[in-house]
Amino acid sequence: MINFGITERKKQELEQRMLKCNLFEKDIEEKFVRSSGSGGQKVNKSSTCVYLKHITSGLSVKIQKSRSQGLNRYYARKKMCELLENKR
Repeated sequence: MINFGITERKKQELEQRMLKCNLFEKDIEEKFVRSSGSGGQKVNKSSTCVYLKHITSGLSVKIQKSRSQGLNRYYARKKMCELLENKR
């Protein structure tokens, strides 16, 4: 699994939630986009915004909650799980 920079407990909870939703890394297309908004020059140099597309369902998520790419990758997967759960 990917290192998101989160606690081991949160990582395990996400892995279990992804399994329940039938969300697998092989079914995810992930892209990184330059962030926008406040953050100064750092924002212009790093691609911290995360775009996920679930190939099987066609659902997509774009997250830019944090300045950390790792955390945004975590939040994007969490949001994708929410979308998949609500789709049922």
